[in-house]
Amino acid sequence: MSTFIRTAMEGSVYKITLDRPDKFNSFNREMALLLQAELDVAAKDDAIRAVFLTGEGKAFCAGQDLAEAIDISGPGIERIVREHYNPIVLKLRALEKPVVCAVNGVAAGAGANIALACDIIIAGQSASFIQAFSKIGLVPDNGGSFFLPRIIGFGKAAALMMLGDKVTAEEAEKMGMIYKVVADDKLQEEAMKIAITLSKMPTGAIGLTKRMLNKSMNNTLSQQLECEAEMQVQAALSYDYKEGVDAFLNKRKPIFKGF
Repeated sequence: MSTFIRTAMEGSVYKITLDRPDKFNSFNREMALLLQAELDVAAKDDAIRAVFLTGEGKAFCAGQDLAEAIDISGPGIERIVREHYNPIVLKLRALEKPVVCAVNGVAAGAGANIALACDIIIAGQSASFIQAFSKIGLVPDNGGSFFLPRIIGFGKAAALMMLGDKVTAEEAEKMGMIYKVVADDKLQEEAMKIAITLSKMPTGAIGLTKRMLNKSMNNTLSQQLECEAEMQVQAALSYDYKEGVDAFLNKRKPIFKGF
C-alpha cells in the first residue's frame, strides 16, 4: 500500500515527494500527517542541510481531497485545517534549513499555499497556481491569506483569491510569486541544483536568515534592526563565518559545515 509520501537523500538534500499521482497529489489525512512527520525528520537530522519538496506525476498538489472533506465519517473541515494544514505550514517556516519547492503541474488551493510557505519556488513552464477556494465556497487556508498579500501585494492577492484565476508559471514569476520558471524537462534537475548549492552553503546563517524573515512579517523597523543585530552576532560566532573569512582572505573555496 502506498504511503503517499516518498523520501530520498541526495547528498545533504532531503527530497520529499508527494506521491498520490492518481489523485493529483491531493491531501488526505494520512498524507498530511506523513508530510508533517517527514518535516520533523528534516528538522532533527543534522545530516540534512536542505529540503527539496515536489510532486509525482502531472501535478504538484491539487489541494484537499474533497471526497475526504465531505465524508461524514471523515475528519471534517475543522480538523483538516487545524490538524493537517496548519502544522505543515508552521513546520515549513520553523525549519531553519532552506526549503526548495519544485512545482510540477498544477498547484491548487492548499497545494498552492504549501508552495508559498517554502523558501524558494521553482516552477516548470506548464505549472500553474490557483487559489481555488472561492470556486467551491471556501476561503483560503494554509497560510495563503498571510503569505500571498505580502508576496504580491494586497490588491492582486485579493483579486486572485476572490476570482480564483489560474496564474501561469510565467505570470507567477513576473509578479514575484515564485523565484523562476524553467523548462518542464529541466525542472527536477534545476531545482535540485539549487537545493544542493544551498546545502553546501553556511546553512546555519541561512537558518538565521529564515528566522529573521519570519520575524519581519510582523516587526517594526526598530524591532527588525535589533533582530538583525542579534542574529549577526550569533552568526559571527560560528565556524562557518571564520571559515568563510579565511577562505576569502586566502583565495580558496570555503568548506562550510552548517554551524
